[in-house]
Amino acid sequence: MTWRVVLQQDHETGDWAAWCPELPGCVSAGETQEEATKNIREAIQLYLEPGPLNVDPEAIVLKIAV
Repeated sequence: MTWRVVLQQDHETGDWAAWCPELPGCVSAGETQEEATKNIREAIQLYLEPGPLNVDPEAIVLKIAV
């Protein structure tokens, strides 16, 4: 799956901000465009990583690929 990423340079510091519009709160930054891209890739992976799930033992939990 691919995601849109927005990169924008801060004109005061020269650093780069990066965010994924489809994943609210998924943001990162870097001193260079390449570093910001690497960092947002890692942020997206962490954002999408499933966390612990506490459900009723009788509940059915499925994994569905899209």
